[in-house]
Amino acid sequence: MSRHDLQLSDIRMTALVKYDRLESPGLWRSDAQARGLDVVVGLRDASLLLSDPKSDLALSHWSLPAVLRLNPGVLPALFAPGFEAGEVLEIDDPEMIAALETVHRALLLRRAKPGRLRGLVLLGAMGVTLALGLIWVPDALLQHTASVLPAVSRAEIGRAALAEVTRLTGPPCDARLGTLAAAKLSDRLFAPAPAAVLVMPNGLEGSLALPGGLILMGRGVIEAPSSADAAAGFALAAALEAAIADPVLPLLQHAGVPATFRLLTTGKLPDGVLAGYAEVLLRQRTTLPTEALLERFRTVGVSASPYAYRIDPSGETVLGLIEADPYPKGSARAILDGGQWDNLQAICGD
Repeated sequence: MSRHDLQLSDIRMTALVKYDRLESPGLWRSDAQARGLDVVVGLRDASLLLSDPKSDLALSHWSLPAVLRLNPGVLPALFAPGFEAGEVLEIDDPEMIAALETVHRALLLRRAKPGRLRGLVLLGAMGVTLALGLIWVPDALLQHTASVLPAVSRAEIGRAALAEVTRLTGPPCDARLGTLAAAKLSDRLFAPAPAAVLVMPNGLEGSLALPGGLILMGRGVIEAPSSADAAAGFALAAALEAAIADPVLPLLQHAGVPATFRLLTTGKLPDGVLAGYAEVLLRQRTTLPTEALLERFRTVGVSASPYAYRIDPSGETVLGLIEADPYPKGSARAILDGGQWDNLQAICGD
């Protein structure tokens, strides 16, 4: 048996024993424009089988390690066999959604802890850090905790922060075609490691990033412009802000030192420590370095001027972005096609 097969076997044994041969209904599209087809979704040893409920004919096979959720925190759940894939699967069965997310968490844990020895070393280091925490200044403890967090913990913290934000903004807009368009926007800007772009219906102006690769954009960012260029700029700005200043750090500062110790030793934040964090997060404003922001626009082939004029219609405070726009005549290639942009603009529709 190959090493890859052994990894898949390990994942199945540790994460999917309770879901053995689980099946549920789903709605499958071969691409974003295709008509949705009712399918039976079946978990198998190393794959997700999509079949015709009438004929039992297999319509598609997805590798379980490749399956990604496109709309975390939103129902019905949308899954795809990778962000660059055209296929999309819609599921509203809670048990199947839990099973697929269990697989994803198992994979993240495996990547974060590839060996038993490394895990023991990490636990030992965490114990030493806990002892030193009595004499460390809080900032050093926060910095260290953020630096050693595995991806799975970051994703869980991001979801917790998102839940706190939705208390003020409402849940992310989730019109089906709009959600697919948001995934396409993410793929265009951030491939090969796209973020999850979520549009919030109220209370958020501009954009912000949460831990775990979540980028939130306010509804106003997408509803007024005639093209996706400005929206792309807000998403790029949020990603740059997260690259410059780890979004876990202000969250830990809000949670406090005891909660940070708890996270460092258990990988979990105590319940309730993020209460009130949304008010802080939605008020914060960060000025990004112009050169770094222009480099982001240049790298992905996006015009900076539409974003600049959305921030300041007069152009006076964003003159650097406008005058040094790497694509003053328009983005190097379309951000979204016309239909996708229309769908994204309607993502919050009733």
